[in-house]
Amino acid sequence: MDRNTIYQDDAVPSITKQVITAFSSRGIFMVAFWTLILMLVVMMLSYVLAPYHPQHQHIDLLLLPPSWYDQGTVEFFFGTDGLGRDILSRVISGTRYTLGGAILTVVISGIIGVAIGAVAAMLRGLRSSILHHLLDTILAIPSLLLAILVIAILGRGWDTVLLAVTIGLIPQFIRVSHQAVLAVLETEYVRMARLDGYTNFQLFYRVVLPNIAEPLIIRFTAALSSAVMDLAALGFLNLGAQAPAPEWGSMMASGIELLTSAPWVITLPGIAIFISVLSINLVGEGLQRSFKKLESS
Repeated sequence: MDRNTIYQDDAVPSITKQVITAFSSRGIFMVAFWTLILMLVVMMLSYVLAPYHPQHQHIDLLLLPPSWYDQGTVEFFFGTDGLGRDILSRVISGTRYTLGGAILTVVISGIIGVAIGAVAAMLRGLRSSILHHLLDTILAIPSLLLAILVIAILGRGWDTVLLAVTIGLIPQFIRVSHQAVLAVLETEYVRMARLDGYTNFQLFYRVVLPNIAEPLIIRFTAALSSAVMDLAALGFLNLGAQAPAPEWGSMMASGIELLTSAPWVITLPGIAIFISVLSINLVGEGLQRSFKKLESS
């Protein structure tokens, strides 16, 4: 006999399913989620989706306006820049730099930061105190300023920019993981795991890590938004990806002089930055509310 036909109340949805249900109950969060998914698909298929090569120059079509202008054409839907390059193709290709670079830096900084924060929380005595105060000092420096300091020391270059943004994000993950691990270590089930003979690694992997997933996921979305803004800001300041790389921030910097005569040159990369940051922030807000709703229920 099917057990579910008798004990209907015993079927409790998993935590993941409850979070997904709470998240999908708000339409604005789902719109942001699918927008972000679409941007990730564009990033992965940028070579296929871009109508033209991002560096190809159409010499006879300099500063061609978008297709809805009288002088525009459908072949160059969003127009061309001052060198005759298709703006739509450059923005699509730029997802690999701005959005892809942000994801890479957040993943690396998250792994390093969580590892350091967990070790610091599980240590005791002088070593933990020194690391804690050192972390407070580093967190006092904004991530963008820290990235600029690293670039000033190591020089310009895309690899240096990724390293600089990664270093700037690591302290945030250290702080969140350190506080979350400390809170979990005070619980009864951790004490029971210690009595069962768990090593520190087993304790962290099997007991602590699953219980700090919520703050880490929320921090990941916040750090991803910050990384997109930092990469775009560094590119706008001519400290990020160097020309002719189609990075969104550097595209806006190169077209700032054409703001009044050809505003479409910087409009599309600016919209791309705005939509990506807004989508990431809304997804993070939706996850945070879903976790809070789960805790209160």
